[in-house]
Amino acid sequence: MALFRCNKCTQLLELPDSKAGESLACPQCGQQSPVYSTMFFVSKLLERYFDAQRQIARLKANSTQDEAAAKVATARTPLADIDLANTDLFANEIQHGPIYDWFRHKQIKVHTNMRGVDTTGFFDEVAVTLGQNLAVLKDVIERIRWAQQKEHASTTIHLDRKSAEEAREISAFCQQLYDYSFVSKCFHNRPENNIRLILQTAPAIRDFFNGEWLEWHALMSCLNYAKERNKRFSCARNLSITLANNENHELDVFMLIDGNIPVCIECKTGEFRQNIDRYLSLRKRLGLSGKNFLMCVTGLSDEHAKGLSAMYELTFVNERDLANQLARLF
Repeated sequence: MALFRCNKCTQLLELPDSKAGESLACPQCGQQSPVYSTMFFVSKLLERYFDAQRQIARLKANSTQDEAAAKVATARTPLADIDLANTDLFANEIQHGPIYDWFRHKQIKVHTNMRGVDTTGFFDEVAVTLGQNLAVLKDVIERIRWAQQKEHASTTIHLDRKSAEEAREISAFCQQLYDYSFVSKCFHNRPENNIRLILQTAPAIRDFFNGEWLEWHALMSCLNYAKERNKRFSCARNLSITLANNENHELDVFMLIDGNIPVCIECKTGEFRQNIDRYLSLRKRLGLSGKNFLMCVTGLSDEHAKGLSAMYELTFVNERDLANQLARLF
């Protein structure tokens, strides 16, 4: 069977084999076109098909290289030009690459949470506010957390026993929670001198008030430290690792400075004493010195933190002094 395909109107016809090699007028438009044997026609068709496939592969490869180059360029954006409180520049594989390499060198499996270092939301802003003034704002987050655990729809913050300055700071913080949608409603009841908060039920908000806020505070302390000193770094939050014995751990905040100086920060907003042995063991497994493994514990006095650091091969610090501790370490 021979095939006729018009070069003008693309009319396609089947003809007897005896017509192969001839030139015929198209019955539809009259254009003269050659008649091909079936094998010749199919071979040419396949040749064009595979040429097209190779071209598509080249285009995809070029596109991937362009995207990678763009990510590298983004990763190299000067820290001075980055708004640390509103960026997703750290939420990519390129930024986490040195951390992957560091753990793989130690034969430790690692899984990162890209969203854990995306500061385009408002978790970091609220966390920084809490970290800077927890002594005054602690009652607010404890009441919210207790109400969430009891599945209550709201909680009331009483201001009658607060000083005028503390009342202003608490009111401003509650308004910030409302402005950033951490609560669905905020009622300032001035006659009764209290604030009623209608709570959100989203898991991310519950986790934040249940202690995750301290991780955001620690992350921002690390980022600000690196920016102030123009350090080259990689950072991660909620880092999951699996040791050689298949033991799993989650590291709250992990930072690699200048490619080879690790800093691990574990964050505790509640009881921590029963976990000291566990973290001592983890520190040894990671091959870190005591000064590079920080236990950030809320409400810990400076004197208490200093005493615990002297007793154990871990560095204890409170939320207020975390930034200063990073500066002292390096």
